[in-house]
Amino acid sequence: MNYQKFKEQLSEGAFDEVMKTLYGSCEKTISRQKQRYLDAVEKFRECFPDREEISVFSAPGRTEIGGNHTDHQHGCVLAAAVNLDIIAVVSFHNYGVIRLQSEGYSLDKVDLNDLSVRDDEKGSSSALIRGIAAKFREKGVEICGFDAYTTSDVLSGSGLSSSAAFEVLVGTIIDRHYNNGKAGAVEIAKIGQYAENVYFGKKSGLMDQMVSSVGGLVSIDFHDTQNPKIKSFPFDFENAGYCLCVTDTKGSHADLTEDYVAIRSEMEGIAAQFGKAFLRDVNEDDFYGAIPQLRKKCSDRAVMRAAHFFAENKRAVQEANALSDENMDYFLNLVKQSGESSANLLQNLYSCSQPTEQALSIGIMLSKRILGEKGAVRVHGGGFAGTIQAFVPTDKANEYVSEMNRVYGDGSCYVLKIRSVGGVEITEGLL
Repeated sequence: MNYQKFKEQLSEGAFDEVMKTLYGSCEKTISRQKQRYLDAVEKFRECFPDREEISVFSAPGRTEIGGNHTDHQHGCVLAAAVNLDIIAVVSFHNYGVIRLQSEGYSLDKVDLNDLSVRDDEKGSSSALIRGIAAKFREKGVEICGFDAYTTSDVLSGSGLSSSAAFEVLVGTIIDRHYNNGKAGAVEIAKIGQYAENVYFGKKSGLMDQMVSSVGGLVSIDFHDTQNPKIKSFPFDFENAGYCLCVTDTKGSHADLTEDYVAIRSEMEGIAAQFGKAFLRDVNEDDFYGAIPQLRKKCSDRAVMRAAHFFAENKRAVQEANALSDENMDYFLNLVKQSGESSANLLQNLYSCSQPTEQALSIGIMLSKRILGEKGAVRVHGGGFAGTIQAFVPTDKANEYVSEMNRVYGDGSCYVLKIRSVGGVEITEGLL
């Protein structure tokens, strides 16, 4: 579509129903998003003035609702795509290069004639783009190139997985235009994880990419990572009387790589004592029976973290069932159990290397003070720094958001809505 035509149709309301699907029905929010898209088109034109034909794409961030550090052990999770996203204005061409300008960052330029892993790109957006393109090329998809401008509401470090949203966005762009959408959401998620593991250099699980790509509220069983069992189901927290809130406690993720890696390596160290690669394949009763021997060969913390996995893995399934049954009280009780397990067994509220920095613990303490016996709060995502998640009664929402913003700064607390779709191309026929 010509960029001028897109702007006209957007301004005249042609995409309003699409906007409601992605961002909710609040008129103020829809107006802000429409302006965001218009601004993105203008920025695209500034970066690539010769490109007039455009396509527009979106991929959402995600929130982890249940299953803290279970996915990398091939366990079960409960998660949801949210109404914060990355959007891209894209123009396709045959120049054999991908040029992607993300707002606030330097230009990424990937030569499609060289899709090998490059050590000098580790940890960069270019590495993710190159890895995604390489995997599609391996599958026989011929990619000729494109120019793109992206802007994100999924702030880096917000705990809502901006990297997975970016991977899903790039994968969706390539799949839609060069592959007629044949890969689909699940395969796009796997391709994103591959790029992150191999090209970017981060040994991540598959949950973040899967939720961003599939969309909606989903329970996922990763026992067979090649064919994960995915169940989508609707649930409206607001109709149940609660707001879904995520607060960025502004703790730095710098120098925490060893903490994240230790959780996975310690869990897998326990699994290895049973001749298994992942805890999912270890019998729980055998684990508890072997604790005296495990303490001699592994650390006590590793034993505790394994115990967290076994309970949390079951809890994620129970949480999904509770929401399916619309049993909010039972769900909240499970969330509280999850929070206690993460704090006491998984031990990911603060880093042992920085024991005096406990922003997550303060946020959880303050949340419990406000919520009392109502609602629930837990660490969100990887932990050690970053975000907490709370289910807040609607009559306490203003008080809760105000307190979190007072302590951590304006805009720290996000009131989220579940987004029903994952990575998509913005078209009038989207619905």
